[in-house]
Amino acid sequence: MTTSRRTFLRGAALGGGLAAAGLPLGSPAMAAPTWQLRWSPVPSRDGLRAFETIEDDRADSHPSGQPHILVEGDHYRWNMHMSDRDTSTDRQRQEVTGGRNPAGGAYLRMLSGETWRLTYSMFIPNSLRATTTFTHIMQTKQPGSGTSPITVTSLRRVNGRQTIEHKVFEPNILVGRTDLEPLHDKWIDIEYEMKIGNGSAGSVRWAVRSAGTTIVDARRSGVDTFLADRVRPKWGIYRSLGDTSGSLRDCHLLIRDLRAYQLTGS
Repeated sequence: MTTSRRTFLRGAALGGGLAAAGLPLGSPAMAAPTWQLRWSPVPSRDGLRAFETIEDDRADSHPSGQPHILVEGDHYRWNMHMSDRDTSTDRQRQEVTGGRNPAGGAYLRMLSGETWRLTYSMFIPNSLRATTTFTHIMQTKQPGSGTSPITVTSLRRVNGRQTIEHKVFEPNILVGRTDLEPLHDKWIDIEYEMKIGNGSAGSVRWAVRSAGTTIVDARRSGVDTFLADRVRPKWGIYRSLGDTSGSLRDCHLLIRDLRAYQLTGS
């Protein structure tokens, strides 16, 4: 076969492949979607400037316990004391919101139509227990006061069992749940994905791993994951004082290796 004949056949095969893919001849190949790292704070370097806002005893209820949110070695630490009160005195809150990249700089912006992945390691001590009312340790929300959460990771008692769960907040859609007690007093890894969309255009995936073993890996599609403006995550301890199980006590939460990735490409 002559060189010109081989060139013609090779070009015809390529053209047929492009047409089959729905691409006009001469178009460049579509890029595969990839996860791009957008935020990776280092506690010892960035401190609390890595976050958009800090909600540390915003009611000034326990000055002698401040700061309740601090850097401790390679991780962030949230302390909660029984005497701490939020501005609504039936609950307690020590949380950080969002991210800044670089530290102290521009806000991390998670927008409608985008897909994001958050990963981090978390240490939940035995003193931080599941309750009969809400105990949230991670949320996604619209910025601004007075708005409901979009999704929540909570420590909740279910039929007397301590569990850790993730839900789409409204209309109370469970994504995944597993027993909490085997995860106490050890570092566990969280992988969280959100496709941000109105109505049924959103989706959520929540995975929990311990010592390399996947404990839960659950997904919900066709859910509402957008309110307005943008989405930002929150970490910390936000809990009701209405618990009836006797689980409330002084406690803390540790988080390290925070990462935020955006899915990019066609």
